[in-house]
Amino acid sequence: MWKFLDQHFEELLGAILLAVMACIACINVFVRYCTNFSFSASEELTVNLFVWIVLLGTARAFRENSNFCMSLLYNAMPKSIRFGLYIFILLCSVAFFACLCWLGTIEVMDEFELNVSSESLAIPVWIYTMATPLFSALIVFRILQKAIEDIKNRTY
Repeated sequence: MWKFLDQHFEELLGAILLAVMACIACINVFVRYCTNFSFSASEELTVNLFVWIVLLGTARAFRENSNFCMSLLYNAMPKSIRFGLYIFILLCSVAFFACLCWLGTIEVMDEFELNVSSESLAIPVWIYTMATPLFSALIVFRILQKAIEDIKNRTY
């Protein structure tokens, strides 16, 4: 079970969130065209869930080394220089997502302390924004997990 979650956590959670988004959007469209009503909360939910899915997709991309990159210069370098570039890129990526995690944590704490709630559903906003620090930490974990594997197998 742990191995399945380790390899497919992002896909499983992303699929669930995408299904919820699709259901919310379909229900809203159906209600809007069949009645004169519209769910104002549907946009709030779908936009926030979309952010969650993007962050999960980023973690998956780093885990599978399928993130978008410009590798022409990297591939033209000798193996010794490539290792140095790999470490530099690794450090930059970890630093970026660690900062995003830190700043996201500060944002969540501020929203929690100020008791900010969303306009449509009156849900505490920190519930939506907690995805930023949590999934940024997951991304850092996936970057380091892939880096250990790459360095161990010398596939950088």
